[in-house]
Amino acid sequence: MLTIFKKEVNALLSSLTAYLVIVIFLTAVGLFTWVFPDTNVFDYGFADLSTLFNLSPYVLMFLVPAITMRTFAEEKKAGTLELLFTKPLTDWDIILGKYLACLLLVVLALLPTLVYYYTVFQLGSPPGNVDSAGVTGSYLGLVLLGGVFAAIGTFASAISENQVISFLIAVFLCFLLHTGISSLAGLAVWGGEAYFVSQLGLDYHYNALSKGLIDLRNVVYFLGVVFVMLSAAKLVIGSRKW
Repeated sequence: MLTIFKKEVNALLSSLTAYLVIVIFLTAVGLFTWVFPDTNVFDYGFADLSTLFNLSPYVLMFLVPAITMRTFAEEKKAGTLELLFTKPLTDWDIILGKYLACLLLVVLALLPTLVYYYTVFQLGSPPGNVDSAGVTGSYLGLVLLGGVFAAIGTFASAISENQVISFLIAVFLCFLLHTGISSLAGLAVWGGEAYFVSQLGLDYHYNALSKGLIDLRNVVYFLGVVFVMLSAAKLVIGSRKW
């Protein structure tokens, strides 16, 4: 697994896509957090990073699939994936190596935003008057959410040889699990079951972590979705039918 991980990291960092993803992410959240009217910290009047944490899931929803779309689709199209199966590697070694490399890039994209936290920390009146527990929970939520999106993208890449199709499938599934379920829960047909349905969505658990109370149930939910998506990718890769 470590061999695949290193190979994928080198491939990602030597490609323009990785740097474009990081730049686009930081530019998008930076403009909304510090520049655009009505959403920037200065106009909001409170020392918090709600704009960053509310916007980031939607940006990652598109950018993470852009990272993962090449993981398997590119190798299947080029015929190099079959070479991996001739090496002493299990399917899980290949899947986890590729997945963790993509997740690392997501974390690298999030790291520079810690400067935002430091800035808001200093802008507080008095300095330090910021909900640090909420910020910690929100960052944990973003990493876990990025992990789920990366797992979804890995699965989407495993089922298609076309990177564009993999991207579109991943974006759709990310949107469905993050926003679609909560929207469905708002329908009147559910009655008293609406709350239970909403708990099936990613945004419910992300918002729970953002409150600063790190409940193990929320973490287990994210890890469970990651496991399910990677297991689905394992089934596809294990079938060897492409």
